[in-house]
Amino acid sequence: MKLSGAEIVVETLIEQNVKTIFGYPGGTVIDIYDQLQKKNDRITHVLSAHEQGAAHAADGYARATGEIGVVLATSGPGATNLVTGIATAHLDSVPLLAITGNVSNSLIGRDSFQEIDISGVTLPITKHNFIVHDVNELADTLREAIRIAKSGRPGPVLVDIPKDIQQAKCEFNYKAPVTRTEGEPASEDMVHEAARMIADANRPYIYFGGGAVRAGAGALISELADKIDAVIGCSMMGLSELPSKLDRFLGMQGMHGHYASSKAMAKADLIIAVGVRFSDRATGDAQKFSAGARKIHIDVDAAEIGKNVKVNLGVSCDIADFLRKLIDMVDYKRNPNWMTKIEKLREQEKEQEITDFLPEQAIKAISEIVEDDTEIVTDVGQHQMWAAQYYDFKKKRTWISSGGLGTMGFGMGAAIGSSFGSGKRSVLVTGDGSFGMNLNELATAVAYNVPLTVVVFNNGVLGMVRQWQTLFYNKNYSNTTLTDRKTDFVKLAEAFGCEGYKATNEAEFREVFEKAYKTEGPSVVELIIDKDDMVFPMLRPGGSYDHLILDKEDKA
Repeated sequence: MKLSGAEIVVETLIEQNVKTIFGYPGGTVIDIYDQLQKKNDRITHVLSAHEQGAAHAADGYARATGEIGVVLATSGPGATNLVTGIATAHLDSVPLLAITGNVSNSLIGRDSFQEIDISGVTLPITKHNFIVHDVNELADTLREAIRIAKSGRPGPVLVDIPKDIQQAKCEFNYKAPVTRTEGEPASEDMVHEAARMIADANRPYIYFGGGAVRAGAGALISELADKIDAVIGCSMMGLSELPSKLDRFLGMQGMHGHYASSKAMAKADLIIAVGVRFSDRATGDAQKFSAGARKIHIDVDAAEIGKNVKVNLGVSCDIADFLRKLIDMVDYKRNPNWMTKIEKLREQEKEQEITDFLPEQAIKAISEIVEDDTEIVTDVGQHQMWAAQYYDFKKKRTWISSGGLGTMGFGMGAAIGSSFGSGKRSVLVTGDGSFGMNLNELATAVAYNVPLTVVVFNNGVLGMVRQWQTLFYNKNYSNTTLTDRKTDFVKLAEAFGCEGYKATNEAEFREVFEKAYKTEGPSVVELIIDKDDMVFPMLRPGGSYDHLILDKEDKA
């Protein structure tokens, strides 16, 4: 049957089991929006307040579900407004399909109204992108874009469709949904070498990240750790893949990771890295990073092997397949001296705990009040690190946060998208700085009655930057004080059409958060915290784990 390009776009998305699409209309995508309206019984469109919010919503949807997120925008500023969202997905390896309209082919290159080479703009931040010049290639291009976005190491793919292609007609035939291409099977020789290295080790440490989350490898990592008597740590992107209270799990490692987790990694004689990229926030000085440890690096993306840290054994393959084979091959062993050292590190971590620390109390209160499968979404800053440190994760895919790009303003869109994806209530933990960047998406949350509770940690400053200014810049607080802003977040919430609450201590917070969490739609809770509250431990930028900063007086 003959369909227009706009019809083909919508029918192909439906064919590929896309249930929800986020976006914002404009001149060069009117035809696609016309078809979305006609087919709204088969696919849901969510109208965001801004294209960046739509991109983050598609991203949050993908992280919560493990499926592809889809965002649609018009040409020119609509397309360029997607860039931060696409880059966020790219740095965190999130499967995202961005569809943009463009001016007709006859107008391309003439500086036409709202013409932009969005393919050129996004080339460095996508796995691949396409410009469709022939309507006969449109359906297969969209299918290939979805396959690429989902396969191997996932990531964003952009498809730019000129207006005349949307209006042209051609024959359309339905095809089966594309399947993701998995990584290569693990080589028996590589698995055997990894098993030999494990047999020689006395202080093994398993370090996993976002790649392990995408592979659903948590249970395998836990099984391997039990068999070889290893402890486990993760990057920020690995949070929620394992329960926080799992015996062998020491928590997040890195610049603001748990003391025991970071120190154990530094003392290990073997690091088994699974689906991580050894970013600078994890390693500090890469030359000094765990210099005494041999390293096994397993990742679906060969480009990551040895990119940031030299490894003794690098394996690019299907992560789950490698772990299953490795578990079968290694011998059962115990490392009693290692476990004694780990217990001492845990005791030292407990000794560092601050009493009556309101950010910790608030995060732990959230953890105790919410359902176990509630998605915890964050923006970027101190609040993000406190949530990562103190929240008690019990279920997989309940941590949604911008890691690689560190995108302030990510949270509102992502929380909306995650809720649409899972059908569950989400909780956004944000700061007054981050929230101010995309709080317009409260309008979206209210319009769709999204089950979402927003917790704003309000300290009147850009907390993380201020922390660096305190520790490393002689308290020169240049442009990080927000107290001149007179925003009343409770009244703001009410102006947008949802409930707003305010708290200044733990008891008040518990009371109002529980009330807000039980509210049917969106709600906002403002928690006033001290501007000088800081995140510790802290690895000095470019420093080594020989010395972690443990308090504001410790700057060496």
